[in-house]
Amino acid sequence: MNARDRDDEGRARNARPRDGLGRPLPYGAQGVERQPEGVVRSPGETVAQAQRLLDAGMPFHAHEVFEDAWKSGPGSEAPLWRALAQLAVGLTHAARGNAVGGARLLRRGALALAGLDEARDAAAPGAMAGAASGTPYGMDLVGLVRWARELADRVEAGAAVDAAAEAPRLTGGPGPA
Repeated sequence: MNARDRDDEGRARNARPRDGLGRPLPYGAQGVERQPEGVVRSPGETVAQAQRLLDAGMPFHAHEVFEDAWKSGPGSEAPLWRALAQLAVGLTHAARGNAVGGARLLRRGALALAGLDEARDAAAPGAMAGAASGTPYGMDLVGLVRWARELADRVEAGAAVDAAAEAPRLTGGPGPA
């Protein structure tokens, strides 16, 4: 008999508590409340919730918010939310001390965001609802790309990363909150 943890719908789901960077803790340990899965938010709510989590040093949890947006929103916006989730996971790995994985995901997310910005510039105005060129939902894609590439360089050079101190500003330019 398989004694795996299961959610209310019978799907396998690890019930161990997690720390702020999403690492499993021993059963019974005090963890950080997990983000509920499958929450449908407006783009503005997604950006605001993810920023709160990033500012709190919880990029793993912010990635879950971005993941909800890419899975529940219009397909045309999935690449944006997926790229932002990659940045959040890259920051998570960097803060956990995984320099190779952190830098790789930061660069992958930056490349995807840069491509979106270039594609939007070439497309007809209004290609993404609520999105002016380079600033979908008020987010500074150019600044986020710069932040991710600079952090990836520092991570590869051996810099220790504090997730809260390195949290990007999703709107109004990059940099610690």
